[in-house]
Amino acid sequence: MYYNADSIVFLDGQWIPAAKAETSLYGQTLHYGNGVFEGIRAYKTTQGTHVFKAEEHYRRMAYSAGRMHLPMPYTPEELTEISYTLLGKNGLSDAYIRPLLFGAPNMSLTPPSKTHLFMCAWTWGKLLGEKPVRLGISSIRRPHPESCFVDAKVCGHYTNSIIAGTDARSRGYDDALLLDTGGYVAEGPGANFFMEKDQVLYTPPTGHILPGITRSTILKLCREHGITVREKNIHPLELREADGAFFTGTAAEVTGIESIDGNVFRRPWTNSLGEALQKMYKAKVLLQDVPELYL
Repeated sequence: MYYNADSIVFLDGQWIPAAKAETSLYGQTLHYGNGVFEGIRAYKTTQGTHVFKAEEHYRRMAYSAGRMHLPMPYTPEELTEISYTLLGKNGLSDAYIRPLLFGAPNMSLTPPSKTHLFMCAWTWGKLLGEKPVRLGISSIRRPHPESCFVDAKVCGHYTNSIIAGTDARSRGYDDALLLDTGGYVAEGPGANFFMEKDQVLYTPPTGHILPGITRSTILKLCREHGITVREKNIHPLELREADGAFFTGTAAEVTGIESIDGNVFRRPWTNSLGEALQKMYKAKVLLQDVPELYL
């Protein structure tokens, strides 16, 4: 589903067929997870192909690389240009872009002195589908912020997401909701969390979460449209009294949440702040006029 015989990828300055892309089996990223990546969406608009917040994503990638002591051989501006070229070579407009910075062969527990950059793109719908999802609170907690850089998008961090999501689906849910080490709501396996109560939105503060770019876009839309948002620690018991909730993320975009641990929210998704913001976000990424808030 990610490539075919005609797909072209970028690897260390070269444009090659996806099927011919190769790497060493002795890389630190493969063995220990020390690599960084981004997930970026491109949209077909009336003004042409638009890679949403490309430089912001690549600035975060550079930050993540710095945290993990990985040499980053390209600037955000160069990576943005490569992204548009990648889409053009593959004839894509609505697409998901995956840049990966991974280490050269190094089996020690020290950062590699050299890295490789791989970038590919494919057509990918919303991560969790179009309908509101059913979540189960996971027994798997988010990593403690003193054990790793939780604000960096590091390959190895996502083993936590895989375990939590797999456990939730084995229990009949669509996805998981993870708590932090203090027992407060943190985020989903691949998305940030917002809760609605009495026309106010609440979202976990930074510290135990990855501060998502879609999350920051939603916060800005709220400021522009007079929607009150409060960043606070959310106890799981508060979820039972909430009117609604939603996930945000590049892959998930804005995804409604139907229920958590079987508890269905009071307000229908079609009459929620989340659904209104979903429409605003879609207009923004398509470079259209953002609709006003009507509830």
